Amino acid sequence: MKYPIAIEPGDATHAFGVAVPDLPGCFSGGDTLDEAIDNAREAIELWLETVIDDGGQVPEPRSIAEHQANPEFSNWIWAVVTIDLAELSDKSERINITLPARVLRRIDAAAKSAGESRSGFIAHLALRA
Repeated sequence: MKYPIAIEPGDATHAFGVAVPDLPGCFSGGDTLDEAIDNAREAIELWLETVIDDGGQVPEPRSIAEHQANPEFSNWIWAVVTIDLAELSDKSERINITLPARVLRRIDAAAKSAGESRSGFIAHLALRA
């Protein structure tokens, strides 16, 4: 999903402020424009994770043009942050993969020594990568 973010310009003594109009109460900031955008991505992900964990509905993003009509964001800078909801969901999916037997034995041995299932071990490795 692509969420528009409104960035209040900063200066030498003020940080850039960020609001996410489609996600009530979701805001962030940063000392530079790049930092503000990166921090906005983190804020959006945390906001969405909370909604997903609570069983709520994820709001659909509206267009930048629609938000620009709001006088509250007059003279703000606009950007878009892309979020992959699949990365935020804890819903399990069954998959079928093919691996060489030697690799599978190594995965199983490592998972066993870590006290994890094969799936859990692979998931943890992937999340660390």
